[in-house]
Amino acid sequence: MNNGDQRRLNGEIEEDEEGEENNDGLAAWERAYANERSWESLQEDESGLLRPIDNQSLHHAQYRRRLRAATTARIQKGLIRYLYIVIDLSKAASEMDFRPSRMGVVAKHVEAFIREYFYQNPLSQVGLVTIKDGVAHILTDLGGSPESHVKALMGKLECSGDASLQNALDLVQGYLNQIPSYGHREVLIMYSALSTCDPGDIMETIQKCKKSKIRCSVIGLSAEIFICKHLCQETGGSYYIALDESHLKDLILEHAPPPPAIAEFAIANLIKMGFPQRAAESSVAICSCHKEAKVGDGYTCPRCKARVCELPTECRICGLTLISSPHLARSYHHLFPIVPFDEVSMSLFSDQQNKLPKACFGCQQSLLGPGNKPGLRVACPKCKQHFCLDCDIYIHESLHNCPGCDSTRHSKIPAANEGG
Repeated sequence: MNNGDQRRLNGEIEEDEEGEENNDGLAAWERAYANERSWESLQEDESGLLRPIDNQSLHHAQYRRRLRAATTARIQKGLIRYLYIVIDLSKAASEMDFRPSRMGVVAKHVEAFIREYFYQNPLSQVGLVTIKDGVAHILTDLGGSPESHVKALMGKLECSGDASLQNALDLVQGYLNQIPSYGHREVLIMYSALSTCDPGDIMETIQKCKKSKIRCSVIGLSAEIFICKHLCQETGGSYYIALDESHLKDLILEHAPPPPAIAEFAIANLIKMGFPQRAAESSVAICSCHKEAKVGDGYTCPRCKARVCELPTECRICGLTLISSPHLARSYHHLFPIVPFDEVSMSLFSDQQNKLPKACFGCQQSLLGPGNKPGLRVACPKCKQHFCLDCDIYIHESLHNCPGCDSTRHSKIPAANEGG
């Protein structure tokens, strides 16, 4: 065989490999699963023809329903939260009705939830608890570092034995009882089993959680269970069953924003907080978190001068809550959320006197659809600027400021200075 034939064969092999890689990077069984029930992605239009479902519009409609439901009333919310995530690692978590398994899907979405939780709740803390072999184990203590929680979770993904809901509730209730009165105590349980193997009366444990003002919520990966529903009803939490992986992701992320405050905890409290300074790069000190000597990295407590590794946290020496000013600023938008934007009525487009903008005020992309037909858009009720659907979601979920209102406010300041 000459070099030309060898190169031609190698080229054919490389093309075949590229063709397999270009198939969305999925294995054979994953492609079959992804294409299953493909008829559900079609809908019938007015003329009786089948057309693909507009997923963007559906997603935006669901988002706007959640946004309006959250802003229909001014509800006091808990900004300093202490949340334990209880993950069921019993043998039921190894079931493969979620691909590749319930355990793998839960771990992936819990990791995303932890990062989103700390982004929306910079003053709050999270702890991880696992259930397997009928015993509840503390995986991580309450803390403010997402990386340490994710690292600990990914290193302990093993399924065995039965689940014990009572043991998990007793464990987290003992820890959350020590939380100060201004902290909001919560438990989120990712439950895969269809039963619970308990050593005593779980009804007494549920009443203890209720008395301790612990809000318990459950996301089930199998059928509905009475004891989980009773737990959530008694403690004021929520109970949902995940239908598929995308539904599971939505259910978990719904717990990221601060929930409404319990009436007994809705009293205003003054909380002492410290704003530590970052340690010099060449300084050497013993970290109070890990009891190790570290160079440079860390922060110094303004009260007792102890060294801590990360913020936010509680000083191990004097008990002072330590935060940074950006953490406090990120919590501000929950107190004064942006009002939902109004959907622009299609009747306005037919009126020639209304000269509506053709581009989104945020991203400057065209608001016109195919054939220069007007597309879906929303308008701020205050500044009347028009935005596309993507910018609407970005403004309310990430930016927390209206660009139109801010530009109007900044333009008035120089005019006032010139007039003076």
